[in-house]
Amino acid sequence: MKLYPIEAGNFKLDGGAMFGVVPKSLWQKTNPADSNNMIDIAARCLLIEDADRLILIDTGMGNKQSDKFFSYYSRWGDFSLDTSLKKAGFHRDDITDVFMTHLHFDHCGGSVKWNDEHTGYEPTFKNAVFWTNEPHWQWATEPNAREKASFLKENLIPMEESGQLAFVEIPDSAYGSSAELNFDILYVNGHTDKQMIPHIKYKGKTLVFMADLLPTVGHIPLPYVMGYDTRPLLTLPEKEAFLKKAADGEYYLFLEHDAHQEICTLQHTEKGVRLKNTYSFDEVFS
Repeated sequence: MKLYPIEAGNFKLDGGAMFGVVPKSLWQKTNPADSNNMIDIAARCLLIEDADRLILIDTGMGNKQSDKFFSYYSRWGDFSLDTSLKKAGFHRDDITDVFMTHLHFDHCGGSVKWNDEHTGYEPTFKNAVFWTNEPHWQWATEPNAREKASFLKENLIPMEESGQLAFVEIPDSAYGSSAELNFDILYVNGHTDKQMIPHIKYKGKTLVFMADLLPTVGHIPLPYVMGYDTRPLLTLPEKEAFLKKAADGEYYLFLEHDAHQEICTLQHTEKGVRLKNTYSFDEVFS
């Protein structure tokens, strides 16, 4: 097995929305805002090369939306899904599986693109199986009013119509092994229903793809919960249990949305679980 970080493109989000009820005077110490109160956000995906399979975890927001849509997110930097795959030595057509932690547009938008005629949409990865889970698919395709703007039909329906959509089997408990993908998955429901958090055993370490359970290093303290979470009071115990387990197990946390830190570790302190160290991917796994 070999892993590759895949940078799908940076953007910005409102700092207040990203930290919910936490005052700006506190969160700006770790996530400084610009003059429009926007903070730096990454769309950092992960590619797993495992025997004859290439599994891509999440795909960023893609590039098929309108200029008006993208103007809300102030994209910056030179990263793209295709250039990052090329840097790793691959092409989009090499991808055999796309695993989507959840179906918000900034996590799955890159899974679908315009067709060559620009008359409709088609899967970006023509040879891949697209993995989600059935309860979350229903949640996304019949969205509540709060999340409707995050679940875009043009990101979802083309995957289903292509026949490339598949569902992982959900275990009886919140944590279990995926026979389909050969890694473990934690299911959490505070941010959105049945978000999937992959746990990957690699080079003697446990690497956890954090998605929106822990967006950035700045979100480690328990009350630092995004305003985007649909059930913030459920996020709190889910996050607390995971952070304790991550500190105990010396997990390496792969940060999808932290534009400036790729990986972090945690430790127990008198104030609860806190940051231990930050690393680049190569510092840990070169």
